[in-house]
Amino acid sequence: MAHVEAGLRSYNPDMPEEINRILTDRVATLLLCPTHTAVDNLHREGFPFPTPQRGKQRIEQVGDVMYDAVLHYRDRARKCVSLATWGLTDQGYALCTLHRQENTDDPARLSAILAALRDIARELPVVLPLHPRTRRKLEQHGALALLDRLRVIDPLPYLEMQRLQMSARLILTDSGCMQKEAYFHGVPCITLRDETEWMETVDAGWNRLTGANQARIVGAFPAAGAGKQSQAHFPYGDGCAAGRILDCLA
Repeated sequence: MAHVEAGLRSYNPDMPEEINRILTDRVATLLLCPTHTAVDNLHREGFPFPTPQRGKQRIEQVGDVMYDAVLHYRDRARKCVSLATWGLTDQGYALCTLHRQENTDDPARLSAILAALRDIARELPVVLPLHPRTRRKLEQHGALALLDRLRVIDPLPYLEMQRLQMSARLILTDSGCMQKEAYFHGVPCITLRDETEWMETVDAGWNRLTGANQARIVGAFPAAGAGKQSQAHFPYGDGCAAGRILDCLA
């Protein structure tokens, strides 16, 4: 068994994804890591381990398949999807996604995040493709009025979402995927979580962790994007991760 994205760790045991990652790493024979950090995480935990049927586990750093996908689709997204669909202009808005259980199921965290988004919306329109979980929780909390200053739209397919990401001035998210995609597109990111699997983006100064603290979110807004990206030390590979994975499987 092979595990793509092996070695990712947020070190938050309350996240179901974290438990799934650890268990999958333990039973996989081939550990396919997206970054050097993921390889280091495995080594610190004692990997590779022997497996009962196939011998010792094998660790390979292959790059990030999500970077492959962004390189493949971003030109198509730019050509096929118009910002005018939503009445937006390039660099003229912030894009937010908010769906993680730790934020949506806690009324205090959810209210603090939405209050921060409303503060930012005074200076920059905030587009929020509203996740069904988030909408349901706001209805349960009687808090739909917290959306009143935001540009709320329906959830979007992949190409449309990539188009909105690449042209945003800022991304705010509690998604693991969008933190990386923001980095791939060169868009500053504020992560509405207390930890991240993608510390490379934080170390580069491109991604800022604020949790659900209203003051920290608003305070990170002016400084977002102060870091620098270096293609010479790009941590997610060269866009050929899928080919390397196929080679490893073969």
